[in-house]
Amino acid sequence: MDTTGKQSVKKTGLTNFILLAAVILLAIIPLVTIQGAEFGGADGQAEEIITQVNPDYQPWFQPLWEPPSGEIESLLFALQAALGAGFICYFLGYARGRRLHKDAIHR
Repeated sequence: MDTTGKQSVKKTGLTNFILLAAVILLAIIPLVTIQGAEFGGADGQAEEIITQVNPDYQPWFQPLWEPPSGEIESLLFALQAALGAGFICYFLGYARGRRLHKDAIHR
């Protein structure tokens, strides 16, 4: 590998480190700075507004299964988000690899 390649790898590594640090800070700063806040979901807020507008409102159906606690509900939501992100990243990586392979064949 030539000197330019080594510099490119170092620059990429530094960029990845900076991005990872930024993501960690974005996750930690709100937890430290916002004290006593209650992070509720949009479903709960929508239910409150609907009952204010129409107190006689009855939901169309009940959930098939209710998680035993808010922590379990958050865990399942995070798991769903992680699986979705994993699928999207896999697809993007697969598409990029396929394109790079096709470009290498046509050279």
